[in-house]
Amino acid sequence: MSDIIISAKNIEVQFRVRDNYLTAIRDVSLDLYRGETFAIVGESGSGKSVFTKTFTGMLESNGKVTKGSIFYMGKDLTQFKTEKEWAQIRGVKIATVFQDPMTSLNPIRTIGSQITEVIEKHQKLSKAEAKAQAISMMERVGIPHAAERFDNYPFEYSGGMRQRIVIAIALSCHPEILICDEPTTALDVTIQAQIIKLIKDLQKELGFTTIYITHDLGVVANVADRVGVMYGGQIIEYGTVNEIFYDPQHPYTWALLSALPQLGVKGEDLYYITGTPPSLYNEIKGDAFAPRNPKALKIDFQKEPPFFKVSDTHYAKTWLLDPRAPKVEKPEAIRNLHEKIVKMTAKGGAFHVGNA
Repeated sequence: MSDIIISAKNIEVQFRVRDNYLTAIRDVSLDLYRGETFAIVGESGSGKSVFTKTFTGMLESNGKVTKGSIFYMGKDLTQFKTEKEWAQIRGVKIATVFQDPMTSLNPIRTIGSQITEVIEKHQKLSKAEAKAQAISMMERVGIPHAAERFDNYPFEYSGGMRQRIVIAIALSCHPEILICDEPTTALDVTIQAQIIKLIKDLQKELGFTTIYITHDLGVVANVADRVGVMYGGQIIEYGTVNEIFYDPQHPYTWALLSALPQLGVKGEDLYYITGTPPSLYNEIKGDAFAPRNPKALKIDFQKEPPFFKVSDTHYAKTWLLDPRAPKVEKPEAIRNLHEKIVKMTAKGGAFHVGNA
């Protein structure tokens, strides 16, 4: 995995809110590799969507990248100032699938016209050529009788079918990177599984790189090659999917895994993370998770931890990995997690991690 397709370094994003500034992303770095699936997981408000919006210039008007660089195709995307510059990237090279297809589709325009518009704009094809390509893409994403349904409106499609159309639009220009922002949240469980499988199959067929943004660790386990855990506007741990699930190092990652419903015991309360995330209006001192961490060290409240290396592919931003730190046991719920997941899958569960 030496072929880096996009490299973000020390990114900071701020939003001006009235007379104050909210720092939504705090010194985040990430290298994304060609052909991989990278999942970004964390609670709502942790910065997952904001971070990836910097790849496509889709921050809200009151937000901007105030520090750092994002190199893609030899260009620093943070230096783009105009829509003309972003038009070379957004939708063409880096596309996004959002969670609610009805916010992505125009309800008063036909499905076919919305797909062909993108194709005509970016590929300079004739209307007939664009229509043929649109129908082909509709068939590829699993729309039955695509030619007959080309002139239907979004309300004539089910939720799952609309999400398939959003995926078709995103892939119509053959992007190199597909950002999936909670793509299955608005769908029922059966349709979720179908959409996840569709994206995986299309990635294998077309060879694009995928970024999954989600709070659902079940989705992460089933789709990701690598995982980044976000909290308080920072990536606080990243590694392969097996490393994050079977050898997590940050207390926040421990808490997320402990809250998995699949680990619940009949008759006992499900685990939940107490407290609330930090206010990003204020400067955060130390480890942002410390106030919610029952195992926090004194230094967690005083000094921000660096990234400690666990393996060549696994890093975590926690003082517990400092050689001088006391040994702290992981929560009981996630000890021997590999064995627990193997047992669940043996009983017919749909929860899989890597090769488990």
